[in-house]
Amino acid sequence: MSRVIEPVPPTAAYSPLQARGFRSSALTRGPWHPDHQHAGPPVALVCRAVEQAAQEHGLTHISRLTANLIRPVPIGDLIVEVMTDYVGRNAGHFSAHLMAGNKDVGRFTALVQREAHVELGDQLPGHPLPMIPVAPQDAAESHFPFAGKDIGYGDLVETRTAQGAMFNGPCAIWFRLRHSLVQGEQPSGYQRVAVAADSGNGISAILDYQQYSFVNSDLTINLLRRPVGEWICLDARSYFGANGCGLAESSLYDIEGLIGRATQSLAVRKRSQT
Repeated sequence: MSRVIEPVPPTAAYSPLQARGFRSSALTRGPWHPDHQHAGPPVALVCRAVEQAAQEHGLTHISRLTANLIRPVPIGDLIVEVMTDYVGRNAGHFSAHLMAGNKDVGRFTALVQREAHVELGDQLPGHPLPMIPVAPQDAAESHFPFAGKDIGYGDLVETRTAQGAMFNGPCAIWFRLRHSLVQGEQPSGYQRVAVAADSGNGISAILDYQQYSFVNSDLTINLLRRPVGEWICLDARSYFGANGCGLAESSLYDIEGLIGRATQSLAVRKRSQT
């Protein structure tokens, strides 16, 4: 009697290949199509490449990362290419392509700053920076409604609810990676933010995702400081217009307080009932 060999579960979102290539695992699978990735992992993969290119110039803080999501990202082999557009005294501008086969699936721009310590004083309005009132260790465990059917993004990240309820309007959700982004590497704080930030439109959904799609065609992340720790929180909400367009916006936090903002432009459509 032959023994059935069970497939080995993936332990990272991506495995590195030669020549800027990466092989995607099932942990990248998103909720909209079984063959397509959630945008968070590939955006984080590009973020990683931008970090590496910027560090060659002594630039260490990713202030802005904008992803133009041209096509759905397939669960397959990807290539990341980063171009240095301009590097000045305080900041550098970078652009990147994410390719599947010979097709662009995403185009990116990034602003990376040179960090320097500055004494600011103790009485600045709006400071100290606001914090999420419920720390991750005190927040209730939560799950994506699409998790469990197939291995995917819901297995890549651990989520805990700090405020509200996932998929029930405005809410604050803590995210932590359960697995590596790239096999054999420890993800940076910026990569952790990128994996989570694309989920703003999902966690703050106010429409039934089985009846409607509200897919984002872009993602912009703005960060005021370097993220610290393993946990990233999205305090997210979605807004829809009657024209089939929408906007999701998230305030981003780590365990020390506010770190930035993320926005997504949404296409709202009724799903065909077949």
